[in-house]
Amino acid sequence: QVQLVESGGGLVQAGGSLRLSCEASGRMLNMHSTGWFRQAPGKEREFVGCITWNGDNTSYADSVKGRFTISKNYAKNTVYLQMNSLKPEDTAVYYCAKSRLYGDQIYQAIGDFDYWGQGTQVTVSS
Repeated sequence: QVQLVESGGGLVQAGGSLRLSCEASGRMLNMHSTGWFRQAPGKEREFVGCITWNGDNTSYADSVKGRFTISKNYAKNTVYLQMNSLKPEDTAVYYCAKSRLYGDQIYQAIGDFDYWGQGTQVTVSS
């Protein structure tokens, strides 16, 4: 059983920064891609970004490209989402998720991920 735990959310003013963490039990994130998604009130969950198991490749939604960065710490089995230049429209619950398949691929669809964290709230005030 894989468990993912997000942390680092909070309240920040527009233009500020936050770093979210996604810590996994076991070593699963070292063999699978990790995705970040977010869900705002009344909206569907949407893709934010993804990093391959080896960290060689990342992909981002157009809405966050250039502002958000995903990275990995293998020793800590943790994936990070660094969020800079935050906007009020970034307000959402942020989730990390593990890809279903092994391998060095980027995934963006919700169905490509099988284990999810509980989410962490990010609120950006104007």
